[in-house]
Amino acid sequence: MEILTFQYASTRPLVGRAHVGVVGSGDLEVLIEPAPPPTAHVRVRTSVDGYARIWKAVIDRFFADFDRAARVEINDFGATPGTVRLRLEQAAGGLGP
Repeated sequence: MEILTFQYASTRPLVGRAHVGVVGSGDLEVLIEPAPPPTAHVRVRTSVDGYARIWKAVIDRFFADFDRAARVEINDFGATPGTVRLRLEQAAGGLGP
């Protein structure tokens, strides 16, 4: 198991919380809640070691569009990068514009 952490500058506050997905074979869950500006904090717990560079690339792309002060927790059980992005988008979509 590997735990990764990332931080991103943010200028907009987040209102609300979201929980999507489940931790299961080939899937993951994403939990998003408000955090004090001006930073977004991301913690990834993954069952697959050695993919920090891939995780960073996917999450960097997501936060290029999602400029919110948030605390994001991702619990992964072997999801593909496409599934990671999908779950992040689902969680963000439930929080409004």
